[in-house]
Amino acid sequence: MVKLRLRLAWLALAGLLLLTAAPALSQSCALCYTQAASSGRRMIQALQGGILILVVPPTLGSIGMIFVVYRKRNQTRRTDDDSESVEDW
Repeated sequence: MVKLRLRLAWLALAGLLLLTAAPALSQSCALCYTQAASSGRRMIQALQGGILILVVPPTLGSIGMIFVVYRKRNQTRRTDDDSESVEDW
């Protein structure tokens, strides 16, 4: 039960960080801002689509790698019984 709560807390923190960081970072690009300000509606939609294409795949890849590492972590851990049998050699 405690592990489930800890997992949910980590997931909530990661989700919060992902959701709050994106709007703040997108406002700092002067080139993007001037390009969007001087263009029409179609260009703004194209820029928004390009931003999604550049952000979504790396984000999904990072989440996938975190998931794989999290699932595989127990395969490389040793228990106390394993470490004692190695020291007896």
